[in-house]
Amino acid sequence: MCETGDAADSKHQTGDQRPADEAARFSDLLEDSAEDLYEHAPCGYLSTLPDGRIAKVNATLLDWLGYERGDLVGRMAFSDLLTVGGRLYHETHFAPLLRMQGEISGVALELKAADGTRLPVMVTSTVKTGSDGQPLLIRTTLFDARDRRAYETELLRARHEADRERDRLKLLNTTLQKTLLPPALANVPGLDVAAHYHIASVDEVGGDFYDLFPLAAGTWGMFLGDVCGKGAPAAAITSLARYTLRAAAVYNPDPAAVLANLNTVLNHEYSGTDPRFCTVIFGLLTPDTDRGGFRVTLASGGHPPALLMRADGTADYLPTPGGQLIGVLPDAHISTTSVHLAPGDTLLLHTDGLTEAHTTVASGDDRYGDDALLDFGRSLAPSTASDTIDAVRALLAAFGTGVDDDTAVLAIHVPRTLSEEQQ
Repeated sequence: MCETGDAADSKHQTGDQRPADEAARFSDLLEDSAEDLYEHAPCGYLSTLPDGRIAKVNATLLDWLGYERGDLVGRMAFSDLLTVGGRLYHETHFAPLLRMQGEISGVALELKAADGTRLPVMVTSTVKTGSDGQPLLIRTTLFDARDRRAYETELLRARHEADRERDRLKLLNTTLQKTLLPPALANVPGLDVAAHYHIASVDEVGGDFYDLFPLAAGTWGMFLGDVCGKGAPAAAITSLARYTLRAAAVYNPDPAAVLANLNTVLNHEYSGTDPRFCTVIFGLLTPDTDRGGFRVTLASGGHPPALLMRADGTADYLPTPGGQLIGVLPDAHISTTSVHLAPGDTLLLHTDGLTEAHTTVASGDDRYGDDALLDFGRSLAPSTASDTIDAVRALLAAFGTGVDDDTAVLAIHVPRTLSEEQQ
């Protein structure tokens, strides 16, 4: 059925009228809410005269502070609303900078409410000038920063707690590290001994270790090693290795047998999906009554060779080729060598933290290396144990942050007699 003309016209007029009515209501809403938007905005608005007196303030800021409009307008200055510290900052920094720039934003201040409480705010101010360029008003917008302040306070608290926890961890690591090293080296008649442990990072316990201790029948044992890894797992292996080496040396002081014993223990305790291993060099010291000095027998399980600095000024490594890592294989090959330490000779044991240190800030092919250490030893020889350790400490200090692994060094020196020094 077709619509009549009157009905069609009525429907057309209704359709056209609806958008017009909505546009009118929207326009009326904007027109009516302009003042309401200022008064009840989600931020505080404030207008002040050039001398600082408050000329206008919105209801939002009044509600925040608990004031009536008549308490502020024409009677108080903006700086009167600030805390003592905020007022000082306003007078010495905020206001002068605003006069120079005409605008300043994002400044954190605190306002004093009518009840004495403090309200943290973020302040932005602009200067309105007249046609002659002279300032007429200062318009200020203030954002409630209580949530932000609470967040910053919690963040600061968390940071302080993290710092305290890190300090506690450093103390724990330092204490644990000390327990893994001998409090003092044994006093061996006829020998001058010295040692040093360089900690690359206080945040983790390293796995380097050394010791020098007496055995039966006028002999002494010594060892120096490096456990794979860092932290608590490495500390556990270090502790086990130290006590196993000392116990094994008492049972059978032969250096190869001592390392074989340690290899059996580590391979048994840490085999499977979580193998643990270390490099170790073990030495047996025996006085040489015929020639003077000491006879040293060394056994190495994958450890860097010892450096021998002779009394005549020469220096060379003591080769121990073929020694395998301790703890990896059930029957590791142990490499041995023997040497006579004559008066004036010095033997230096070290872990690879020294030779693998970076010599420059940039990483890459800048490792210190075995050749450089050999040249270093040749430049030192002849040297005493204490002088050698002092020189190594200075070298490590020169590398700075280039030393990224803990380093242990142990030096053994046979002093010359007065008559020998005079010859």
